[in-house]
Amino acid sequence: MLNAPIALALYQPDIPQNTGTLLRLCACLAIEAHIIEPAGFPVSDRAFRRAGMDYLDRVTITRHVSWTAFDTWRRQAERRLVLATTQGATLYTRFAFAPGDVILLGRESAGVPPAVHAAADARITVPMVADLRSLNVAVAAAMIAGEALRQTDGWPGSQPGP
Repeated sequence: MLNAPIALALYQPDIPQNTGTLLRLCACLAIEAHIIEPAGFPVSDRAFRRAGMDYLDRVTITRHVSWTAFDTWRRQAERRLVLATTQGATLYTRFAFAPGDVILLGRESAGVPPAVHAAADARITVPMVADLRSLNVAVAAAMIAGEALRQTDGWPGSQPGP
């Protein structure tokens, strides 16, 4: 398994294109990915390859058959769960990320249920214009992951960008 400082977890994703974008993000930034099923589409290597996910061999993906299975895994691994939510009270740029954090992204169509929301160790949000519903989940994840990697000095490679 990849020794990534943070991880992204997708809670029952329902848009395959967003999942593909998130997996590509994970591959490019050396972030492990967790998919919490059931998903709204087939979750298999074959389905991802058919969707043009040519980075599939460069990302560590762990599939969890249910929320309960995922939550058991992350508690046993002693990993903090950070929920990205429009209902979060803490701006993601003001949150202190730590190596091992798992950033949880909800379903595009419905977020996460109250029990999952309550299980999170922290709830963060991306600030945006008040009368708009939300950012695309992959865009929000990229912003949050970038900040988490910056704070934990977890960028892949040894050369900083320009």
